[in-house]
Amino acid sequence: MRVVFFVFSILVVTAAIDTRAEAQNYPWCAIYDEDGPVHNCGFTTYEQCMADVRGIGGACKPNNTYVPPSGPHRRSQYEPDGY
Repeated sequence: MRVVFFVFSILVVTAAIDTRAEAQNYPWCAIYDEDGPVHNCGFTTYEQCMADVRGIGGACKPNNTYVPPSGPHRRSQYEPDGY
């Protein structure tokens, strides 16, 4: 009976924690042009994105689905023309 109570207690505590997994959303995307449009939207700065595509080809563009976190945040110093 103790084992059943212990397992039940662990299940209740685990369910009460309520930590959800959420996808990361970053402001810059690398576009690779090898075998079709391949996107990697995992960059926080334009410089990070450019360092990734430098030498292998591709381009960087702002992520149009990026939603910044709530609260005060810094604005990017680099804003490319045409975006």
